[in-house]
This record gives sequence, structure tokens and C-alpha cells, in this order.
Amino acid sequence: MAKKTFNPEGLPIPRGSYFHVAVADPGRVVTIAGQTSSDADGNIIGAGDVRSQTREVLRKIQVAIESVGGTIDDIVAVTAYITDTRFYADVNETRREVFGPNFPPSTLVQVVSLARPGLLVEINAMAVVPEASLSACSVTMP
Repeated sequence: MAKKTFNPEGLPIPRGSYFHVAVADPGRVVTIAGQTSSDADGNIIGAGDVRSQTREVLRKIQVAIESVGGTIDDIVAVTAYITDTRFYADVNETRREVFGPNFPPSTLVQVVSLARPGLLVEINAMAVVPEASLSACSVTMP
């Protein structure tokens, strides 16, 4: 997919790991529910460590997008929820590790708490996956 990210003239250069705008070629819009660092048994991966939790969250988002034939580069927007603004730099640096220079537009929100005590970050995502990729996906599409 040809995704272009940029910061339009007239808007300030972002201080975090995001661009203001993403434009994607035609494809199918894929939304990924908010992911946390809980495993299948409900255990928190990276308890007390926001970087470990963020890595696990982004790994799960990558698994979700790959299940429909996409890649991390197909993600066009994310919303991240953190329980403390002191986590801002750690979350941004970890996102840069995963997305590289092609990070998507993003919103970061501090919340009082997440679904379970001990969760420090939750991220949801939206992607545009090329139609050709969808034909090779590992799940049945409606």
C-alpha cells in the first residue's frame, strides 16, 4: 500500500512519534480494538514497565493487522491511552522502535485507569489494507 504521512504547512512539527496526516491508496479499512498487555490467561506482560507493556500492545496490534494480510506500515491512525503523563517519552520511544520513521497520526490521552489495575497503556489502531492483501488473509472475511 502506498501510505504517505506528512505535516502540512501551517501546523507545528509534532513533538511525539506521529505525523498530522496520513493518506492511503484505496483498500479496505481495518479497525483494531484497544489492545493491552494482558495475555490469554489475563496475566499482565511487563507489569510495572510501560515500555514492556507498550511493546506487547504493539506486538498484538501487529498480529491483528497481519491476520488480514496487512503490515504495520498499513496503520494510518492510533489512539493511545496512558495512566500517567510521565509515560509519554517511554511510549513514544517504543512506538518509534516499532513504526520506524513511518509512524501514523496519533492521539495520546491520559486516563484515570484502564480496565484492570496494573495496565499502564492501551492502544487501538486503524489501517487501510490493500485489496490484494486481503485475498491472502488468514481469516474468513464477510
